[in-house]
Amino acid sequence: MEREFIPVHIAVLTVSDTRTIANDTSGAYIADRLTEVGHKVVARTIVKDTETGIRAQLATWIADPEIEVVIATGGTGVTPRDVTPEATLAVAHKVLPGFGEQMRQVSLRYVPTAILSRQVGVVRGRALILNLPGQPKAIKETLDGIFPAVPYCLDLIGGPYVETNDDVCKVFRPKSAIRPAKSST
Repeated sequence: MEREFIPVHIAVLTVSDTRTIANDTSGAYIADRLTEVGHKVVARTIVKDTETGIRAQLATWIADPEIEVVIATGGTGVTPRDVTPEATLAVAHKVLPGFGEQMRQVSLRYVPTAILSRQVGVVRGRALILNLPGQPKAIKETLDGIFPAVPYCLDLIGGPYVETNDDVCKVFRPKSAIRPAKSST
């Protein structure tokens, strides 16, 4: 049985006082990686490390019904300027602690300082917001560790039914999860 691939519409937010689109390796890595596997990056920008600026950009994107996932990179450490989790939690309807726990668990395999990471995953309406670390290597590791749960999360919050290429990412759904009927249009 051939399965239909449905791309996720994603917005990528880099939080940094010093980066520009030209030198933003983290945001570029996320956009390139997700586009490479067939998803659609429909928006990408950089905001300064201020809670109000981050919150405003997140609110704008999650109000757009076309954006299903927002991925933020940077600002998840413990310095005074690291406020991405606070801004993300401020726009959340529900916190999904398992995403942050899994990201830290994955990172702990590589660096003991992963316990200082404050990544979060939240839901606002039908949008999923994920905070990733700020470096491409750490982004790859954590994205690989959490993405298998993203399609089922989108199912549960009323987002699109996402199929993936099992050679790239094997998605997990409980056997009791019901796949919606394909439309005939």
